[in-house]
Amino acid sequence: MSLPHIILALLEQQEQTGYDLKTSCFDRSIAPLWTADQAHIYRTLDRLIEQNCIDCTIEIQHNRPNRKIYKITPAGQAELHNWLKQPQSLPIVREPFLMQLFLGAQLANETLLELLNHQKSAHVDRLADCQAAAAALNSVSSREQVLQQLVLNLLQKREQLYLDWLEEAIATVNSLELTQTP
Repeated sequence: MSLPHIILALLEQQEQTGYDLKTSCFDRSIAPLWTADQAHIYRTLDRLIEQNCIDCTIEIQHNRPNRKIYKITPAGQAELHNWLKQPQSLPIVREPFLMQLFLGAQLANETLLELLNHQKSAHVDRLADCQAAAAALNSVSSREQVLQQLVLNLLQKREQLYLDWLEEAIATVNSLELTQTP
């Protein structure tokens, strides 16, 4: 998945400013799926303009900075639809926390428990975000909402599975006599 295609899809739904993309989409509706900082979004918008995938119009505002409103072009729609039809490979998994645990035999139990509990807290928060996003869909009526609900259901199940595993890991660290290696 690539940020340009995500932005094209969001702009196909409606014209938006870069700020709107960041605050309404990347910070809210798609936050459980994909993150992007504002600088990366604006760099991508500039590249999409160069590639003729989007157009930008300037909305003059008095007493405020002018707004750049981005709109997908027919070329952008063709690129998006081509990408949407392509099978995606499995993502590259990089889990720094799991590597810490995997390689952390020399850590004291107390330190391992701190790391595990920190992860637990982060996953509780992420699960709450996924649940809030699912609740925001209210009644699922459109095809788009049905597909979004399917994805959000998977995200909730994945977070719950991770939380269940963290509980097991915490119990294991608490019950085992783990010796520190020098």
